[in-house]
Amino acid sequence: MHFMAVNGLTLLVSDSGDQGATGRPTLVFSNSLGTDFRIWDALVARLGEDYRIVLYDKRGHGLSDVGDAPYVMADHVGDLAALLDALEIKGAIICGLSVGGLIAQGLYASRPDLVRGLILCDTAHKIGNDELWNARIAAVENGGIASIAEGILDRWFTKALREGDPVALAGWRNMLTRTPAAGYAGTSSAIRDTDFTEQAKQIAVPTLCLVGEEDGATPPALVQEMAGLIPGARCEVISGAGHLPCIEQPDVVAELIETFTREAGLA
Repeated sequence: MHFMAVNGLTLLVSDSGDQGATGRPTLVFSNSLGTDFRIWDALVARLGEDYRIVLYDKRGHGLSDVGDAPYVMADHVGDLAALLDALEIKGAIICGLSVGGLIAQGLYASRPDLVRGLILCDTAHKIGNDELWNARIAAVENGGIASIAEGILDRWFTKALREGDPVALAGWRNMLTRTPAAGYAGTSSAIRDTDFTEQAKQIAVPTLCLVGEEDGATPPALVQEMAGLIPGARCEVISGAGHLPCIEQPDVVAELIETFTREAGLA
């Protein structure tokens, strides 16, 4: 892990190595609202040496700077584009979860040269509505993230994890509630104001859409709707997972990614 200056901000980045020297395809992971890049740890451990893997904490999350909040989606998209330019990466496979999936779609729309394939996890072309996000922002501003944490965890995880692994649940709650409130609320504003319905129809790279069967934030029907907009997209529903399949079902997600990249000619 190391820190990089990107668009006037300091971002925490992890980069597993040089793609040019190894010929490995590059997988770039963009995480969800209220998380940092540790959500990918179990998945990355299963992907072995076959990929160059880039992880980063987006602005307002993890150890990265908050910057000037609230944000627009172009802020997050521009950060990822600048990061890939700084790392001299083109033609990456972008794997985005929730808001990370919106960032991935925005990156393709604005900088298609950087994107060779898309893996859109538990996300959509449009997530929620003004009423939902305005209420979420107000709750965070008035009571902090802790005031809404239980509802978020209910949407993130299956009942099996919530009731069967209280230690893990407590750890993920810590990650959520320690997210800077300005970063959480600021990114909520960006999600509220983003509609990529038309942009999704223009995606022309291999695309895999994934969703947990018990996702309470972006349920399977919504992800399948997005997949229907993207020409040639494949959609897979993952049993035994909520909004964060990379945590609850990393073996399944790793296998789906490996199969997709191989069959699409990306690996």
